[in-house]
Amino acid sequence: MAGLLETLPAGQRQLAGRARPGPELAARPMLATLSDRRDFSDPGEEWVFERKLDGIRVLAVREGGRVTLLSRSGRRLNDTYPEIVDALAAQSCGDFVLDGEIVAFTGGRTDFARLQQRMGLTRRQDVAASSVAVTYYVFDLLRLDGADTRRLPLRARKSLLRRALAYRSPLRLTPHRNTGGAELLADVCARGWEGLIAKRADGVYEPRRSADWLKLKCSQGQEFVVGGFTEPAGSRVGLGALLLGYYEGERLRYAGKVGTGFDRRTLLDLRERLEGARERASPFDGPVREAGARWVRPELVAQIAFTEWTRDGMLRHPRYLGLRDDKKPRDVVRERPAGRASA
Repeated sequence: MAGLLETLPAGQRQLAGRARPGPELAARPMLATLSDRRDFSDPGEEWVFERKLDGIRVLAVREGGRVTLLSRSGRRLNDTYPEIVDALAAQSCGDFVLDGEIVAFTGGRTDFARLQQRMGLTRRQDVAASSVAVTYYVFDLLRLDGADTRRLPLRARKSLLRRALAYRSPLRLTPHRNTGGAELLADVCARGWEGLIAKRADGVYEPRRSADWLKLKCSQGQEFVVGGFTEPAGSRVGLGALLLGYYEGERLRYAGKVGTGFDRRTLLDLRERLEGARERASPFDGPVREAGARWVRPELVAQIAFTEWTRDGMLRHPRYLGLRDDKKPRDVVRERPAGRASA
């Protein structure tokens, strides 16, 4: 454990054992729990607060002279974001596993719809021709110089992360605040941002969803599985609406339909993709009363914004934001906020 690890207190150095191979450490990222908690004034707790970014989760592995970018579902992303690969390959530190978020910006705000224009590109000439610049915001460190750093307190991991890399475009260190959870959330919401992630300052990195990381959102929104669609009407092309659901155990529960947020190109592209997944029977558990519904295999995951859930479990005022390829359909469940008792 040479180099930066030697700067840690002796008690913390003992927590950093020998690491498994980088791709294994990156296979199960830590996930945040949706929460409506706003009071973080308990003197017995220490939290750090990061801006919630509207992008895709990406883990980066550099080991044995090779850099690999992995989505949350384990898909290799090197061909889509070669500028990130090059920036990590140029680092003097040659052995690390990072956790972070790749984003694109519009007017100073992260824009998932704009990022969509890069997400499907894999040919070098297409990537080079794209006008969408991306940034990799790094916020955690799982491995450094052959050592597993996940058992270190978050503050220690962030200290190592800050010093381990040179942060030049397109790499950025995710900034954080140590106080003011409720006030910070009000400020980011007023700016039109996504929200905050609150993290326990002394917490370890757990390969599961944990209440040590809390999602504090400004508005409702989550992923849904596409289980069908309706035909277009009037001058509309492609499709009328997507039929959405989420998993509850083995059952795909219907959550309603979304018919806004599409442009003409997106409608036509979605229709082409859905035609290749057509099924005769509904994948949803229970009846779906949508006239002329067309069913598909539940393979696509869509990011949806909405105002609230209705009492009968339907989405109110949903709006389509884009498809996600970083989350498996079976992992899509209804997000329910955890209050202070469970945080």
